[in-house]
Amino acid sequence: MAGAAGCFSDQQFREACAELQQPALAGADWQLLVEASGITIYRLLDQSTGLYEYKVFGVLESCSPALLADVYMDLDYRKKWDQHVKELYEKECDGQMVTYWEVKYPFPLSNRDYVYIRQRQDLDVDGRKIYVVLAQSISVPQFPEKSGVIRVKQYKQSLAIESYKKGSRVFMNYFDNPGGQIPSWLINWAAKNGVPNFLKDMVKACQNYHTKA
Repeated sequence: MAGAAGCFSDQQFREACAELQQPALAGADWQLLVEASGITIYRLLDQSTGLYEYKVFGVLESCSPALLADVYMDLDYRKKWDQHVKELYEKECDGQMVTYWEVKYPFPLSNRDYVYIRQRQDLDVDGRKIYVVLAQSISVPQFPEKSGVIRVKQYKQSLAIESYKKGSRVFMNYFDNPGGQIPSWLINWAAKNGVPNFLKDMVKACQNYHTKA
């Protein structure tokens, strides 16, 4: 299961793989944000937006890399286990698969939606099997903006997974600009709590995946 072929370069996939082995935190002002439950999150201020880019490292026990990758790519299944999903589906646009994703935001904030491309590669790196998923926002006329929903126009994410003991070692790098007037404390709260909680939910989803029907 992959997105449109050729959306991303081989170099982008290799960079995600490399971070599993050696986190690339040097040469920039990456700050340790939180370290808990086997998950470590760093953040880097994006000067152009005043928002943060995040890198997440951790170990998810009892979930194999292949299963994690399958669950992550399965949009229909995500609608069942991710309570923040309002709408999520793929549509072919000009020969490539494009994903539409509307996210529920707490009142009084407006929901956000994303239009993005994604691609998965299962790689063999020096004998290590690594699963990589890359995603980035895109603008296509088939998905016009909706009234009352704020379009996230800057979004990127990379995910790399490999086997570790009885579970998986995970690296995630992401940035999105949610737009609107969201207070910084809420954005920080989402990073500190939202990502670890999402990963915990994904572990539960993996455990139930084969009985999803």
